Amino acid sequence: MVCMLPRKSELAAIESLVCRDVGRKTQALIEASRGSIAAAAQSLATARSVGLITGFFVPRDHVAAPETDGPVGTALLAASLAACGIPTRIAVDSPCAEAVRAAVHETGEPVVVDEMGVEDRPGIERTIGAWRTAGVTHAIAIERCGLSTDGRPRNMRGVDVSPWTAPLDDLFTAEDWTRIAVGDGGNEIGMGKLPAGLIASTVPNGERIACITSCDHLVVAGVSNWGAYGLMAALALLKPEWSSTIDKFLTAKLDLQVTKAIVAKAGAVDGVTARNEATVDGFGPEIHGELIDGLRRIAWR
Repeated sequence: MVCMLPRKSELAAIESLVCRDVGRKTQALIEASRGSIAAAAQSLATARSVGLITGFFVPRDHVAAPETDGPVGTALLAASLAACGIPTRIAVDSPCAEAVRAAVHETGEPVVVDEMGVEDRPGIERTIGAWRTAGVTHAIAIERCGLSTDGRPRNMRGVDVSPWTAPLDDLFTAEDWTRIAVGDGGNEIGMGKLPAGLIASTVPNGERIACITSCDHLVVAGVSNWGAYGLMAALALLKPEWSSTIDKFLTAKLDLQVTKAIVAKAGAVDGVTARNEATVDGFGPEIHGELIDGLRRIAWR
């Protein structure tokens, strides 16, 4: 039986749903990376082994905890690929490792977690070696704070978060694997692909926070978890033989289940509100669930 390729309009609809400014003044970034969901998913559809990077730590006043955005989308994307027969592993530094492990556990899939300390250079080198040995063909960074022009990772407030952030940019760029990045603010790994000065001229604190680490395919999403879900939906269209498997992981119910798990088990907090609750970037499950349902209507209609 010959399978029909997805129409460009379907992939564009996915991108329009997940790549939209939710108040961060990122519309110019989104426009500059238009078409990225389709291009990234088309490349990912050829992957033989995938390494993912995530984890964004929130140090604010009395709060010191991993963020809910990133680990959830990363775990669900990794689990769906693993269930489709593509070996996956997730690299994370110690401050966010418990959140990633809790997220992976909820998926029920055998995704390897590579943990290293914040100043653990040998740990990064070991992980690079492990990815090479595993035959990783695609590296995906999702909501991972990257290095700015002064060599330090900074959050959206411009605060230097290097005490809680290992330079996993070095892992992302260590080999000639295809590099896919998902972010939502301008300070994440991969944003260096954007035109010089664009983040500085459009995003608050942009000159200080703009990440200089580039990539092959950059997805600028409204919420980074959404970017991961957009890739899952696009893969379901591009690889019909994977569709029924991905369908099990891209659900509003599982998204909320994983989010609740990292909040309860790892003390994860919303990166916008800094509250220890099952919300992501200030949005509750009704918003994320509606978005996932929208993706499902496009990819599984």
